[in-house]
Amino acid sequence: MSTVSDGVGELRRPTATVAPGERGATRIADRVVSKIAAQAARETLSDQSEDTSPPHATVVIRPHSRLRSSGGTPIAAAHVRIHIDLDYPCDIGARCADVRRHVASRVGALVGMEVPEVAVHVERLHLTPAHGVAQGRTR
Repeated sequence: MSTVSDGVGELRRPTATVAPGERGATRIADRVVSKIAAQAARETLSDQSEDTSPPHATVVIRPHSRLRSSGGTPIAAAHVRIHIDLDYPCDIGARCADVRRHVASRVGALVGMEVPEVAVHVERLHLTPAHGVAQGRTR
């Protein structure tokens, strides 16, 4: 049996290698994932006017049945719900698709979770005057 000295006269045993399937897992709080998702939505909607409220997100994290190929630990799945305000007129469907795509990408990259669902809820539309159109009542 070999022992390793740390130079102070005390002997310690070499560290044992733990198999990947037996190691612990990192748990990321739902609140952290929510903040990352809201920031990703904010990045997508950066051209919004000042009177729109910032996006906010709620997240539900569920364990996924698939396992990581390297370690045998289950991959968590984040189901994200984003609440946004939009300037109007705009292509609402395209804006929501951009938010959905960017949030799924950023959460997956930064947190390492699958994002099978991103629900985008438009809470308010803020009317913005078009260029060259007279100000007045909109019908």
